[in-house]
Amino acid sequence: MTVSRFYPRRDVMSLRDAMDRLFEESLARPAREWDDRTSARESRLPLDVYTTSEEIVILASLPGLTPDEVDISIEGDALTISGELRGPLENVDYVFQERSFGRFSRTLTLNVPVDVERVEASFENGVLTVVLPKSERDRPRVIKVEGR
Repeated sequence: MTVSRFYPRRDVMSLRDAMDRLFEESLARPAREWDDRTSARESRLPLDVYTTSEEIVILASLPGLTPDEVDISIEGDALTISGELRGPLENVDYVFQERSFGRFSRTLTLNVPVDVERVEASFENGVLTVVLPKSERDRPRVIKVEGR
């Protein structure tokens, strides 16, 4: 059995070097290499969702798209928003390329019954707004208490 001395400064430095190498190899890749790896998969659409007593409202930023390029469907208690953001320009040399592109999709499970017949979707200035009216049976009711 070999006994080796523990040198904290030397061992911690090697751990730090290993962490630096890990970050360099995984995060600090050139933009083209990173995009080539991620553009083939479908990305998750970021959303803002809020509720009122009568409805659920969903907001999504979709710059450069038209209403015809966005698909919205409701099946059971699942709402899905999907589409495709246009790819980067060709024959240009990007200095920065940070905007995502490609297929996107987001499915939300609605934990409140909604009136599917009255769902509305609008598209203005690149912002998609979906309004889902809650069904009558789920809306809060105010019951007046009467005295005698």
